[in-house]
Amino acid sequence: MATSGGPRHPDPVPATTGPVTVTTTTGPVTTTTTATTSTVTTTTSTTVLGGRARAALALDIGGTKLAAGIVDATGAVLGRARRPMPKTLDPEVTFAAAVGCLHDALADGGFGGPYDYAGLAGLGVGCGGPMLWPAGEVSPLNIPSWRGFPLRARLQEAFGGLPVLLHNDAVALAAGEHWMGTGRDARHLLAVTVSTGVGGGLVLDGRLYHGRTGNAGHVGHIVVDPGGPRCACGAYGCLEAIASGPRTVAWALEAGWRSPEHPAEEAGADGADGRALAAAAAAGDEIARAALARSGNAVGVALASCAATFDLDVITVAGGFSQSGPIFWDALRAAADRHTGMEFARAVRIEPSTAPNDVALRGAAAFILVPERYAWVG
Repeated sequence: MATSGGPRHPDPVPATTGPVTVTTTTGPVTTTTTATTSTVTTTTSTTVLGGRARAALALDIGGTKLAAGIVDATGAVLGRARRPMPKTLDPEVTFAAAVGCLHDALADGGFGGPYDYAGLAGLGVGCGGPMLWPAGEVSPLNIPSWRGFPLRARLQEAFGGLPVLLHNDAVALAAGEHWMGTGRDARHLLAVTVSTGVGGGLVLDGRLYHGRTGNAGHVGHIVVDPGGPRCACGAYGCLEAIASGPRTVAWALEAGWRSPEHPAEEAGADGADGRALAAAAAAGDEIARAALARSGNAVGVALASCAATFDLDVITVAGGFSQSGPIFWDALRAAADRHTGMEFARAVRIEPSTAPNDVALRGAAAFILVPERYAWVG
């Protein structure tokens, strides 16, 4: 394997050029899961801001952090903000933090105040799943305060009816990598994030691919070890249960490793993070090195299966834990090579993200700014 470095879509919405506003309305659309049916109607707008390129608000919601930005049609981030995810079971506290992060980004971008967003094309959001899509009711495994939380509707209300499109955070990553990242212009791409959780998103034949329920590309729940530990989703041996940052730290702690910041015997996965583990591995700690290699190996096994299943051009890997260093990456590459036999699958490139801090924000904005590739009916 080269490791250097659905449903029918709606008709494309024309991109805009010049100082005009084009609004295309689609819907209503019904999405059905085993438990819930939701009907929603969406307006997708693309706008040019006077003499500036059109821009959108973007929000990236992860298990440990919130990131927001203002992104223009060239992919430039005009303003940005970041906050830690509150440790709370109160859904309103979590929501207030998300809104506050967006306000901070608006201020950083010079928009004059927390509610000065007139003229922005919309708000694109990537959030951990699962969720009801496209309705935008979220129940992220790594955010216990939100269970069935109507995030899309609440954000639209909080921002004066601004169009809001919300998808899985790894789907936003895929859109960002394809639009302005490592996989730019690839026809067939899988983007994977290895962080607090493990997720993925697919671009097939040049368009974001959603699947029946919006969960296409959920590689974190590919089973890589049938005898492995139980995952937060309820299954056993999922990639996320083995390779995510918290699970890797927990495995190291159980094996006897202790973080310098949290040396007590009772230290748990929340008491030591992946950065400390990566630093220990780089310094030669054998348990830390084994933990990173175990994680990288599991990711490589999963990516080998994906390469054979989807006949891809490129797989990109991002997320905080994916930046833990060469031990993780060496194990990933070796496992992907070992478990890939078909010639077409071996031709797939596996590469790290070239813009790990911005790619998910760009992807969330792309939902709004590049609807012909990344938006959806609903």
